[in-house]
This record gives sequence, C-alpha cells and structure tokens, in this order.
Amino acid sequence: MPTEKLTFTGHGGDTLAARLDLPNGPHLATALFAHCFTCSKDITAARRIAARLSSMGIAVLRFDFTGLGHSEGEFENTSFTTNVDDLIAAGDALAARDMAPSLLIGHSLGGAAALKAAPQMDGIKAVVTIGAPFDPAHVTHNFAEAIPEIKDQGSAEVTLGGRPFRIGKAFVEDVSQANLKASIAQLGAALLVLHAPRDATVGIENAADIFLAAKHPKSFITLDNADHLITQASDAEYAADMIATWSKRYLELAEPEAPDAVPEGIMRVTEADADGFLQDIQSGTHHALADEPAKFGGTNKGFSPYGFISAGLGACTSMTIRMYARRKGWPLTGVSVDIAHGKEHAADAADPTDAKVDHFARTIRLEGDLSDEQRAKLLEIADKCPVHRTLERSSTVITQLA
Repeated sequence: MPTEKLTFTGHGGDTLAARLDLPNGPHLATALFAHCFTCSKDITAARRIAARLSSMGIAVLRFDFTGLGHSEGEFENTSFTTNVDDLIAAGDALAARDMAPSLLIGHSLGGAAALKAAPQMDGIKAVVTIGAPFDPAHVTHNFAEAIPEIKDQGSAEVTLGGRPFRIGKAFVEDVSQANLKASIAQLGAALLVLHAPRDATVGIENAADIFLAAKHPKSFITLDNADHLITQASDAEYAADMIATWSKRYLELAEPEAPDAVPEGIMRVTEADADGFLQDIQSGTHHALADEPAKFGGTNKGFSPYGFISAGLGACTSMTIRMYARRKGWPLTGVSVDIAHGKEHAADAADPTDAKVDHFARTIRLEGDLSDEQRAKLLEIADKCPVHRTLERSSTVITQLA
C-alpha cells in the first residue's frame, strides 16, 4: 500500500507526526486510528489494520498523540481531554484534504478517546474499539504506586512497557473525571466492540459496559486468546478482517468506476507496486491481485502466479465434476478440491533452465449419498477437466511488444 508521511497541528499547537495509508486503487472512504496509551502509530495492530482496510479502498490515518512517537510536545502536559482534541484535530486535517473520516478506530485508551470524540465530529458513520476501557481512569492502575507522588509533586516518572514516561497531575485529575456513558449513548454511529476475554490489562467487563451503554446498531466480537496489545500477527489479522468486513455495512462504500474495458477473452495484468511484485489482474469486470510471499520480496497480498495455476486446476476440477453429476442426476451435495504444487515460483524464475517437472497433487472430497461406482466415475471425470488436460500436454506461448 502507498504510505504518505504527513504532519498536522495538534491541540496545543505542536506538530504531530502521522502516516496516511492509501489504497492501491480508488479511494472509497477514510478511517482514523487512535493508538493505545503510551504506544505509537506504528504499533503492529495499527499497521496490520491499516493495510487490510487500504486493500479494500479505505485510506487510514494513524498518528502519534502529543509527546509520543515522532510528535512534538511534552507528554507530561497531556491528558485524556487533549487526546480527544488531538483526534478531532486529525479529523480536521483530513477534512482539509477532502478526506474527512467516516470511520474511527481506537485501541485501548485510544478507543475511549474515539468514543468521546465521535459525537463531536461530523460525518462519522462507524466507531470501532479494541480493548477499550469504559472508565478512562482505568489506565491509572498502570502507575497506581506513583499517584501519591504525582499529586504531591505535580508529576512523577513511571515505567510503562519498559520505557520511562513522566505523568503529570493534570492527566490524573482529567482522566479521573472523564465519563464516557453519555458520549456512548449519543454516539450517532454504528459501534463495533472488539475485546479479548483474557485481556489482563483491560478486563472484558469494560466491553460489556460499553456495549450496554450504546444504542443500536452495535456489535461485539471476541478476540479469543489475544493479549491487550494484539501482538500476535494472527490476532491482528483477525481483528483487521473483522473490522474490514463489518465496516462495509455502515460506510456505504461506493463502487469504484469501472476501468477501461479489457477486450473479451483477454486477461490483463498490470503492475501495482514497482517496489515489490504486486499485480492487478483484470478480466472484464472481475479483479484479483497476484503477489509473492514476503520471503521472496513480495507483500503477500494475493495468490502467487503458481497459486493461480493451482486455483485454476482446482476450480476446473470441481466445475467438471458438478457438471457431470448434474447431467446424470446423481446426489452430489458438495465438492472440494485440495491442490498441492511441488515447485515455488521464485525458485523457478531464478533459473529458467531448471528442468524439474511440476507435480500437482489433487485431493477431491465428494459429499452426498453416492455409490462406490459413482464416486469412482466422478474421480475418472476429474481427469477430463480442460485445465487438467492443458497442464498435461505442451503449450505454446507467443510473445510480442504492444
């Protein structure tokens, strides 16, 4: 995904650092991501969610709150209210670029800030919280032993996540007075609550309180065994997929304009990322992405070239079996085909003289009340699928410049 570094002015006049993750194709909507307490815009969960949303046409702005990451200002002088103000300022900066956000996503205390900010921002259609506290003061348990010193001395240095931070008295007082119940009730947007039952930092009861305070439409999805920071790649990908799927219903994404027509019978492949291997594939009105795994220098956003060959073999096999069973009136209720290919594309491309033979291992599952004779016949029919026949015999490729 194309990523643009940019800055905007925060609540107190400081310059805040941000990244704008843009779609490879048409821009259909914009999301704004608020990170967790003392984290940054580059936390793993934020990056993965931004990548997933941008792949479906949603630009994502993620930024560092005042005094954190690459943003200017003193963290000691910030508070929960200033976080909310920074979030609103980020929305204004996007609006100035004609990219006003319609989706707010907040992680942990950033989720609480998103809930507080949403009713104050025009155009917000959906809000997502990830491991967010219902009571923002919950965050003070991370440095509870330092609160007497903070109140007495005006500030104190605490260690959070292995890093030193100076917490000011204004933060403690402000977060202790924050109340989200009214803001959640007045959200005026669809709400998705994501929370892990075993979150040891912000308990699952917070998700219940947020959900109960909200009006419909609202949804809740459990993150199962994920930790509070969503550090496991599989958990971050799952959260990203859930947000992407859920948000489609409420953002009312417009269909992108159809690109120039590709002639019938032509499969057009266009490079989408000159720094990697991402390819946009178009056939008529249909689109797909091809890529290579990260270990070969790709970004793993689509099937590999050989993956498409295996997919073609599997799809053709299933279609051919279905066509025959339908014509015979046999009780076939389902077909699935597993394809394993014995050679990786990158190794093949590295040595064009490699004479190894490709091996496609195909496992077919047939569902339904079929006799042994019918199953045997359908297995025989599988070998007659056109793609199978093409792969078994030699082909000719003629290449010319346009």
